[in-house]
This record gives sequence, structure tokens and C-alpha cells, in this order.
Amino acid sequence: MTNSIPEAENHDVVFVIGSNTTETHPIIGLKMKKAVRKGAELIVADPRKIDLVRFATVWLQHKPGTDVALLNSIMHVITKEGLIDKKFIETWTEGFESFKELLEEYPPEVGEKITGVPKEDIIKAALLYGNAIRPGIYFAMGITQHTHGTENVYSIANLAMMTGNLGRESTGVNPLRGQNNVQGACDMGCLPDFYPGYQKVNLQGVKEKFENAWKVKLSEKTGLTAPEMINSANDGNLKAMYIMGENPVLSDPDVNNTLKALNKLDFLIVQDIFMTETAEIADVVLPSVCFAEKEGTFTNTERRVQLLRKAVEPPGESKEDLWIITQLSKRLGYEMRYDSAEEVFQEAGRLWPALAGMTYKRIAKKGLQWPCPTPDHPGTQYLFKGGFPRGKASFSIVRYREAEELPDNEYPFLLSTGRHLFQYHTGSMTRKIDAINKIAPEAYIEINPDDAKQLGIDDGKIIRVSSRRGSISIKAMISDRPRRGMVFIPFHFREAAANILTSNNHDPISKIPEFKVCAVKLEIT
Repeated sequence: MTNSIPEAENHDVVFVIGSNTTETHPIIGLKMKKAVRKGAELIVADPRKIDLVRFATVWLQHKPGTDVALLNSIMHVITKEGLIDKKFIETWTEGFESFKELLEEYPPEVGEKITGVPKEDIIKAALLYGNAIRPGIYFAMGITQHTHGTENVYSIANLAMMTGNLGRESTGVNPLRGQNNVQGACDMGCLPDFYPGYQKVNLQGVKEKFENAWKVKLSEKTGLTAPEMINSANDGNLKAMYIMGENPVLSDPDVNNTLKALNKLDFLIVQDIFMTETAEIADVVLPSVCFAEKEGTFTNTERRVQLLRKAVEPPGESKEDLWIITQLSKRLGYEMRYDSAEEVFQEAGRLWPALAGMTYKRIAKKGLQWPCPTPDHPGTQYLFKGGFPRGKASFSIVRYREAEELPDNEYPFLLSTGRHLFQYHTGSMTRKIDAINKIAPEAYIEINPDDAKQLGIDDGKIIRVSSRRGSISIKAMISDRPRRGMVFIPFHFREAAANILTSNNHDPISKIPEFKVCAVKLEIT
């Protein structure tokens, strides 16, 4: 997030696109509701009638996968109405004139034709955001999990830049991370092309810095993303995999393809706190400890580094992740000499200036937000105050393009997957809790009432849902939440795994799969 969670209460306009915030990030959802109670206008762009729609001034129910067209049309109106921030554009950006020419292709009439959103609503949303003094944009995986997810994010950045809504309190572009330490994992280099601190592995100066710190020669080659690993395993090129705290047998798209790839490996290690579906097929399972059984740090979605304290002793022979990793490294020929997680954190501060001013003592009470470069620095509440690190930010020329797989005569419905408030990810933790299972016990598919009537599907009926990759049996839930022609399935439930259906088409830049759009058919069993 460019800005901080508490700032969400103080927007005069909140624009939520591709985020079912009250179910996937309920605390931030409460902040948004509080902002509305204080007088803020809420714009919701979502193909489903999510809970936030109840509080919205305008709901843009666009067709899944048409975010770029919607955003370009909004920006077209803002430009025509003279609501751009000329001073900000001239001082801090480049490429606006070319970008402005692009927007000529997306008047509201074109936006309506592509997205299905009435042009009057596009104009209303544009005027709300364009006239706001403190607008904030919030998005999640409804934006990123597309074959054009990177372009969606570029479009959001374009909107914030053209209106000068970066570098100020209660404005910004705020991606909501999907799990509790995704931000921290990325910060610490759990990406195929970065060392800790988003330092490129193929830059000679960066490589030398980490070689000197770790006293070892390092490769300048970038690694594979998760989808690329699966493809490489299927091709027979990747021979072994070490999976920590992830359950791709349920969370990957086209899980039959993932299972095929994992079973082709010569060797599979899984390190987790429970025997997940992925661990069940592993050659070796390394039992690790949960968050309450170890020390370290978590970094949340607002870049806040927080101290994690050990509360209880771990069960059985489970070990801390750090202990497991250092022991494996030693046996593989490189001895890591860390006596504690705090030593690792101190090293991170030496190698990444954004953490240089943090210590366990400083983050003990409420944490600090990076960048925090010096011991007396208070942390950074919001980014880009006074400009961008690279000097001027560039506008991106982004044109709408369709999703890779759209409905047709054989598979006439568009499936989107997502989460449920009371279950978490693949359910490896939450589905072990009886109280939660009483509230959210089973999988379901949301079907628009008009579609259900046409197909003769009754509420609660078990139906068969099929895509080009597989089929599942699942209970029908007749609901006005999805638009006509669209269905929705939460992906938490192994007995009706939504990701048997999804495609492994992915964004060419980020390599994120297109979980939000695939074609399916519905049949009464």
C-alpha cells in the first residue's frame, strides 16, 4: 500500500475495484464503512454484488476481465472534464500526452459496450473520483489474477497519477495483500528475480553486495515463478521441489495439471504445520511450527514490520522454519551462522536501507512502516511524498484486451473464484475448526436466478460444473450476487475444488494465473 490502513477512514471518496474487502480484509472493510459514515462517497467496481455494494454511491457491475476498459473510460471523462492535476503531471510524470491520445479511444459509450456498465454510471464514478480531494483506490486479486493483471495495475496507477493522488495523506494506490505475511515474504526475496529489498539478482553491483555479505558466489540468472516451475516439471526439466507453507494441490489453477507435474518430480519436500493435500504426495514432510510457536517478524499490507513473539511451545518434533533451513543448508555444504531470527533481521537492515533504522526494540510495541532508513526515523506513513524514487513516473499505454478463455456455445458461463469470510485459503487451518465449519461447512456455486430458472436448477440442488480441464459436483446457491452469465465458487473446499476448473493461462509479465475468468457449463445431475 502506498498509504496506511488508518487513513482509509479519512477519504472523501473510496474507490474499491476487484476486492471483496469486507470478506477478504474485514478490518480494512470496517475502515471503509466508517469513512462512509463520516460522509465519504464509495465507488465499488465488481462483477458480483458484494457486501460493500450496500454502502456504495455507485456500483459499477462490469463484466469480469474488462477492468482496463472501465478505467480508461473513467479517465477519458476526467480528462474531458478538466479534472486532471496539471501541476502534478508536469512535475512528477512523463508520457502524458501519448497517454491522453489513448484515452480518446475510450469514451463512456465504448466503455459501456465493453463492460456492460451504463455510461451514466461511468460518468458519475469519474466525476466523484475526479473532484475528490482525498480519494483512495483499493484493489486485490480481482485486479491481479488475470492474463492482463499487470495492465490492470498500470491503469490504476495511471488514474492516480493523472489526478495527482499520490504522495499525500488519505490518497494513494492500495493493493490489499492476500495473506498475513505475503508482503514480508516478498520484501525478504521470496521472488525469482529479487534479493531482499527488491534488489535485482542480475545487477552486478547487487550481486556483489550479497556475495560479500554471504561469502558465496551467486548466480545472476533469474529463477522460475510458481506456474513456470509446474510447467518445467511437466516438461521433465525441473527434478525436485521444496514447498513451504503452500498447498498448490488445491490453490493452483488446473490442479490436475499441477498434480501431474508434482508426481513427475524425482523428489518433493513439503514443509508445513499440517498434513495438507500437497504434503500427502511428498517424499519428505518437514513439520514446522505455526506463528504462535516462533519468533520473527511479519510485514503487513501497509508495509508495517511487526514483532512476532513466541507464545506457546511447538508440538512433537516440529521445528522453526529458520532452524530447518539452516540445518538443510549446512548439510548441503553452506553453513548459515544465525543464532536467532533477530540476527537475520539485523542482516536484512544492513543489506536493504529501507529497514536500516529498525530494531526489535523499536518495533516491539506497534511496528514501523518501511522505508525507515535511520535509527531516529519514525517510519513512512505514506509513500512518494515529494516525488518518486526514479525521478518521474511514466504513464503506461494500456489498451483493453479480452481474457484468454471466454464463454462459448459449449461452455456458456463465466466462472470466477474467490474467498469466503469464514474460510481461509485452502482450508488447511480453518476447516479443522468445528465452529467455523458449522457456519461455512461446504462448497457452493452462486448462480444468478435468471440463469437458474432457464436451466431448471433449484436452490440447494447438486449440479455438475465442467470446464475444459475437469468437472466437480457442487451445491447450487441461487443468488443475485453474480450478474447473468456469471457463476462464482469459493476455492477453499477440497471435495469440490474450484481449481479443477480454472485455467493455467497467466499474465505474461507477472506470471499470475487467471483465476477470475474461465468458461464452464452447468448440468443437472
